[in-house]
Parts: sequence; C-alpha cells; structure tokens
Amino acid sequence: MRLVVRFMKPYWGLFAVTTVLLFADVIGALIIPTFAAELLNESATHASFDAMVATAAKMGAAALVSGLAAVAGGWCCSQLTSKVGKDMRVALYNKSLDLSIYDFRNFGTASITTRTINDVVNIQMAMTNVMGMLLPVPVIFAIALTLSFRLDVTMSLWLLAAIAFVCVVAWFIMRTASPLFRRLQKLLDRIGAVLLENLTGVRVIRAFGKERHEQRRMDDTFADYATTSIKANRLFANLDGLSYFGMNAFIVVVYFLAGGRISAGGFRIGDITAIVEYAIMALFYLMMAQMVIMTLPRALECCERVRLVLDHDPQIADPAPGDAVDMSGRGPLDDGEVLAFRDVTFRFADAQEDALSHVDFVCRKGQITAIIGGTGSGKSTIAMLALRFHDASWGKVTLDGVDVRDMTQRDLRSRIAYVQQQAWLFSGTIAENLRYGDKDATDRELNHALEVAQADEFVDSLPDGLDSRVAQGGMNFSGGQKQRLSIARALVGDAQIVVFDDSFSALDFKTDAALRHALAAEMGDRAVLIIAQRVSTIQHADQIIVLSDGRVAGLGRHDDLMETCDVYREIVESQTKEPSMGEEA
Repeated sequence: MRLVVRFMKPYWGLFAVTTVLLFADVIGALIIPTFAAELLNESATHASFDAMVATAAKMGAAALVSGLAAVAGGWCCSQLTSKVGKDMRVALYNKSLDLSIYDFRNFGTASITTRTINDVVNIQMAMTNVMGMLLPVPVIFAIALTLSFRLDVTMSLWLLAAIAFVCVVAWFIMRTASPLFRRLQKLLDRIGAVLLENLTGVRVIRAFGKERHEQRRMDDTFADYATTSIKANRLFANLDGLSYFGMNAFIVVVYFLAGGRISAGGFRIGDITAIVEYAIMALFYLMMAQMVIMTLPRALECCERVRLVLDHDPQIADPAPGDAVDMSGRGPLDDGEVLAFRDVTFRFADAQEDALSHVDFVCRKGQITAIIGGTGSGKSTIAMLALRFHDASWGKVTLDGVDVRDMTQRDLRSRIAYVQQQAWLFSGTIAENLRYGDKDATDRELNHALEVAQADEFVDSLPDGLDSRVAQGGMNFSGGQKQRLSIARALVGDAQIVVFDDSFSALDFKTDAALRHALAAEMGDRAVLIIAQRVSTIQHADQIIVLSDGRVAGLGRHDDLMETCDVYREIVESQTKEPSMGEEA
C-alpha cells in the first residue's frame, strides 16, 4: 500500500479531516447504546421524567452528531479517493508516453490499459472501504471493549474471544485468497488482450470464416476467469458464514449468563442490552471489514501492477538533467549533414541475429535519401533508430552532428517529421489532426500541406472541410485518404528531416507520382528519407541505399546501382517484368 501513501501525500490534510469525521461517526454511534442502557435502567427504577428526558436528549444529540459526521466524512472520503485516482491515472499515462516499444511489448498494450482504468478503480474502491469500514475498527473495538469491561468482565472476555475467532478466520482466508486474486488480474489482462485482438481483427476473422474458432477461444478465456472467481468467492462465502456463527454464538452466551444474574438482582436489564449492542456493533463493523478484506488481495495486486509500471526504468531514457546537449541554435553541419548512421549495428533484445549490421550513410539537407530492400531487410528499423524508438547496439546515430542519445527525445523528435507505414488518425477534426505538426499552424498552412499531399480535393469535397470529423483511427476514411492526411500532418511545421516509412504504399501510381513531384518542389533545405518497396517511388532520389539481410548491399543513384548492385537490379526486374502463365512471379 506504499503506492497509495505516495499519492496521498499531497492530500494529508484532507485525509486527516476525513479520519476525524469518520471516527466521530463511530464514537457517536457507540455512545448511543450507553445512553439507551441508562434510559432503560432509569425506566426500570422509576426515575423522574425530567431525568429520562435529559438522557433521551443526550442520546438524540449523539445520533445527530454521528449522522452529520457520517455525511461529511463520506463527502471528504469521495473527494480524497477521486483525487488520488486522478493522479494515478495521470502518472500512468505520462509514464506510458516514456515507455519504449520494447517496454510496451513486455507489459502489453491491453495490460497497460487495464492498469490505468480497472486497476485504479479497484484501488479507489479499496481506499473508500478501508477508510469507511476498516480504519474505524480498532477504535470501535477499543471503545466497545472498554465500555463492556466496565459493565461485566466475564461477558467482555467472551466478546473478545468472538472477535479473535473472526479475525483469525479472516486472516487465514485472506492469505489463501491472495494467489487467486493475482491469477484473476492476469486472466483479466488476458481477456482484454484477446478481446482487443478480436475486435481489431474482426475483418480477418470474418474473411477466413473463423468466428467459431475465435468464439471458442473467448469462451475458454471467460471460463478460466469464472472458475478462478468462483474459487475466490467460495472462500469469502465461508468467511461470512463463520462470522455470523461467531456473532450469534456470543449473543447466546451473553443471554445465558445474564439470565441468571438478572434473576438474582445482580445485573440490570439496561446493562445487558448495552453489552449486546456493543457486541453487535463491533462484530457488525468486523463483518464490514471482511468485505474490505475481500477486496484487499485484489487491490494489493492492483497496487503492485500499477507500481511496476510507474517504477519501471524505460529502456529509452533521456540523459541525466544537465547532461543533455542543448540543441537550440544547432542546424545541419557545414557539409549539409543532417542525419547520419555511423557503423550502426542493431539487434532486438529477444533476437538471435542482428537486424542491421554495420550500416553507414548520411542524409543531407536539400537531398532525398531512399532506402529499399526486400521484406525483413531492416528498412523500417532504420526509421525506428532515427527516431530513437530503439538504441543502436553498436555505432551511433547522429542528428546535426550530435549523438541522438545525448539529446532529449523531445529535441530529437521536434526536428523529425515522421509518416509511418500504417497511417493513424486521432478522433477529432481534420484540422486538429494536422496541427499535431504545429499547434499554431494557420488554416492557410494546413491547406497548403493538404495540397502538397494531394489531399486537398477530397477534404474540400467534405461538407465541413477542415472541420470535418475524424473517427478513432480515421475509420471513416479510406486507406489512401488516411495516408495522405498523415503525410500532410508531417508537412505542417518546420522539421529538418521528413521520414516516410513506406508511406506511399496505399497510394495509386498516379497519386504517388503527383505527390513525389509536389514534395520535390516543397522540401527546399529539408532532408528527406524515403523508405519504400516500389522502385518507381525512389528511382529519382539523390542517393539510394539498398539493404539485404540488414546490410548495405549498394549505395548510389538509380543508374549507378543498375550497373553495380545485383540486389537492386533484381528488385527492379521483379517489379517491371510481367510473368507469363505458368512462370514463377
């Protein structure tokens, strides 16, 4: 629970007020049976009417104070848990922005989503229950036992035995249930992952007619969760039954012992009523505490899961404060160098072979550098290293002559505009999506970017133009439209280098050619890095890098490579030669 304490530190004052109010509620509730016993005893001894009215007034005042404290305490408690929950979610979200791609792979996107939403809700519920039902329990026990011992020692010892019995049972069951709740949280992650996979891949499932197969897979996942949940709930059902047994057994013992004493005149009817009320209230709060105990194993597991994310050291991190190179005022080197790979080798953490091996090239301002190669040759890995989504295993990647590991990620990525292979748009408007490149961009600048990206015609045809709504992921646009909007977004702003990671694959050849022609006129002093599969997209580049199995197989212009690089020549021939019937494509 140290995680909760960490997030409660800014609200210690509110926590103290909440605790005082909740304690006032239970203390007032415990005083009421004392006044009730006094009133019964006064009635039995035929006390004066004024004395009985005074006692009744005290009892009413205690009830009023207890009720007001309960209302105010509940309001403060809800304020406290809501603020702590909000801070936890903000911290988790901010941390997720710092996680590397490898970190996301380890945690799982569905798991991080579950931790941010469901786990925090469970923690908030546990906080409310602990403060309202568990925290007052020691105070109730202390006051109830003190008042009981004042009336009768023997009966109070029986009350103490009943409380001890219920506490031991609760501790045993909680210890047994903790592993089950840890498994429940893992199964909940599994449900989230499988469900997300099915919903995002629903077209593939339907195309292959695998609805029954995926339904069985979901049924198995749900069945595992239900079986484990039944085991955990069965334990707590036993706890409820044993707790009621302990409370009822004590009441039977108390009435049995009191019967003879009242007959002998050694015990007053009001006293026995008070002891029973103290016992019922103490055991009632103890049973309420069991409800909290039911949520504690899950809440503790949720705390641990949230802590693991918040305390995780990201694989990709900024330099220590004060060690980062100040990039303000820096620009391309004298020879025009913007981005450079210096003998870069890279291997994924869980791989046996290098994805890139001794890659060396330079992107200069005003020039177009293209990368081409077969599937799995390492083309997109170069973009990941340039943006520092991964760090080179050997060698270094530099921007404006500075190792990207020596600058902040914000400085690095503010100088690079990136268009990924699978375009992603955010829910909102077209204008809001385009201003990801520059939040202060004018409508005129947005329209110019759309024109260069060959997206102006279809945006102008929309009823609301730039203010047209975009569904989550851009689902209300075609693949080509999303890609052109993604390209336009990268062109908004003044990035030093624009990286296109196979971003033209969703475009037809005519749009591709028009876009490349417009880009050539638009780029000016910017460096451009195009990663592509189609030769027609990159054949006019200033330099073409040919990758094969993670190594540079050739570097030069199109005409030079046609003469000197067998790999490049094979790629060109495979895309220009039309196979005849029966011939292998």
